[in-house]
Amino acid sequence: MTMPLVGISACTKTFHAFPVHSVHSRFAEVMVEVVGAAPLLVPPVGEHIDIPDLVSRFDGIVTTGSPSNVQPHLYGQEPDPENTNFDPGRDATTLPMLREAARQGVPVLAICRGIQELNVAFGGTLHQFVHKVPGCQDHRSVKTRPMGGRAALRHAVMLAEGGLLRRIAGGRAIEMVNSLHAEGLDRVADGFMVEALAPDGAIEGISRPGGAFCLGVQWHPETLYQHNAFARAIFAAFGEAVKAHAMGIGAVRAA
Repeated sequence: MTMPLVGISACTKTFHAFPVHSVHSRFAEVMVEVVGAAPLLVPPVGEHIDIPDLVSRFDGIVTTGSPSNVQPHLYGQEPDPENTNFDPGRDATTLPMLREAARQGVPVLAICRGIQELNVAFGGTLHQFVHKVPGCQDHRSVKTRPMGGRAALRHAVMLAEGGLLRRIAGGRAIEMVNSLHAEGLDRVADGFMVEALAPDGAIEGISRPGGAFCLGVQWHPETLYQHNAFARAIFAAFGEAVKAHAMGIGAVRAA
């Protein structure tokens, strides 16, 4: 069997005054090292490509973290005056890609901005700034820490009984995660279950039961997988789903 192919969402950024499409290298590395798949970056040019055809070529899809936020009008809100960092091209790519993945049964792993995209794609809403929600902590990265330390473990998450994350964790109810996000989930989309909660009640994980593997987490396991068993297990579980999908496609093509 050829190596499965996983599409990884890229962002629009500026490098030396030039626009570029980029993704953190850890996402590609963990696809090869743990998932056992070939990574292919998906540029944020959704309105210019055939999304259903693109998704049909993948055995899995990862929507990644990003400094940018999902545009509030996509979930029925006006932007907070402080919420100014958007990537419309990425929204136009990832949201239809996630819906198409569900339609075609392609496994999905959605991380940080990715979980927010997943929720919005299916009709959920977001808090534009979690730290402005009464009773919630500030989940943004600690800018006073050195860059390499900002992704360190920071708070616990409580994993839902009977949920996918609890199974991935080997039955453990509590795991430690990192925290580098300003936005967060508000109303969870219909058809999804809450998989994990922070101590302040912030939603940290969701899944879509009853179909292909579809998991969203608010933290960044790609920065932890080399030394954290729970983070690695998340990618391993995704990898199992990706390989199963690839084998199914292979059987159809072979026929």
